[in-house]
Amino acid sequence: MSRRTLGAAALLPFVKGASAQGTYPTRPVTLLVGFAPGGGTDIIARLLSSRLNEAFGQPVVVENRPGSSGTIAASAVLRARPDGYTLGIGSNSSNAIVPPLMRPSPFDPMKDQTAILHVGTVPLAVAVPANSRAKDLRDFIEMCKARPGGVNYATAGVGTQQHFAAELFARATGTQMTHVPYRGSGQALSDLIAGQVDVNFDTLPSVLSNIRAGTLRALAVTTPERVDWLPEVPTVAEAAVPGFEVVTWYLAFGPAGLPAPVVARWADALNAALSDPTMRAQVRDAGFIPGGGTSDAAAARVRADSERFGALARAVGIALD
Repeated sequence: MSRRTLGAAALLPFVKGASAQGTYPTRPVTLLVGFAPGGGTDIIARLLSSRLNEAFGQPVVVENRPGSSGTIAASAVLRARPDGYTLGIGSNSSNAIVPPLMRPSPFDPMKDQTAILHVGTVPLAVAVPANSRAKDLRDFIEMCKARPGGVNYATAGVGTQQHFAAELFARATGTQMTHVPYRGSGQALSDLIAGQVDVNFDTLPSVLSNIRAGTLRALAVTTPERVDWLPEVPTVAEAAVPGFEVVTWYLAFGPAGLPAPVVARWADALNAALSDPTMRAQVRDAGFIPGGGTSDAAAARVRADSERFGALARAVGIALD
């Protein structure tokens, strides 16, 4: 018997088992996150994992592997055996936008991954330390103009939505800011609160508790309309830059070739969790708009943002060598 035939034979028990959705999973599942604890990707992964533990009857263990704008963890997921036991929660940055900008590219977002489900969307908030002299977005723009290049903005990495949002904002307002990339939102947030950086355009779940506690001040949000969590905070579009819009969305994903029964099992479990009133309240309270839908719709999101922000990256001059 050839080596290829032996390999196929070895996979037969798994394929047969996977076709009966009730048999999967039979052991713990690792859910990789490409950013440090405290960021939006980590928050929604941990919210969902608690419900998935119950749905699957097996532990769903969140593991953080920060670095390279989330692509270290994403690449590890895509190199894993496509058996459903190593999956990930990623974002449009790590799973659609950044990989094509890297040289060499670590993976092809459309060919090398299986999009399972869109799990949530968040606005970004333009946040400054509580003691910043910028009391509103107009003040902040004037501060940037008075100190060209002297205002530092923090992000969770090069090529993230935070990076795009800040650079697009600078271009739209005719200002210059200096980028300070971190390995995740947690340390960036700590340095922002301490005043070591001047601003960030971070996901709302990452900064919401600090805004509510008064250690950060929200100057604007990046959605077309104001958000329920901060109704008094204007949008960037209404405060200074008409038409400005940048959001971050998150998805569950696995390697290419993930068996359809496993994809369906995860999509069903995630849709059930995201439609549960208690879970929806928890997700919304953390600053997310709950997701859901189909795997095909999630794949379409990956394609659309890869194309849209690839074009923006070329226009703005964002590249990763």
